[in-house]
Amino acid sequence: MHEMSVAQNIFEIMQQYVPVHEARDVRAVKLRIGDLAGVVPESLEFCFSVLADGTSFRAATLDIEHVPLSIHCKACDSTSKPDMPIFVCPSCKSSDIDVLAGTELQVVEIVLQDQQEDSS
Repeated sequence: MHEMSVAQNIFEIMQQYVPVHEARDVRAVKLRIGDLAGVVPESLEFCFSVLADGTSFRAATLDIEHVPLSIHCKACDSTSKPDMPIFVCPSCKSSDIDVLAGTELQVVEIVLQDQQEDSS
């Protein structure tokens, strides 16, 4: 399952950037996932929860931002969000396009619980 390896990579990023003593404070990992990333968000969330269970990251959840496919047509100089998986310009039907967005698979932010919330 591809999503399991992506979830494992997210854990490696968390381990790299979150000090061990703050791991239990991780509340969310914000991701950007594009239409063309080849990731099923629901499967990724399930794999992440399986990996997090029983670890110091168990309180963490995934906050996924969906990034739609966006293309730029070199022939007519238009930018559009075509119906997938057709890679032609909806305006002029040219296939001479550049993908502007939709391939993202990024960890954007790791959100920690504010320590002041604990003392309230």
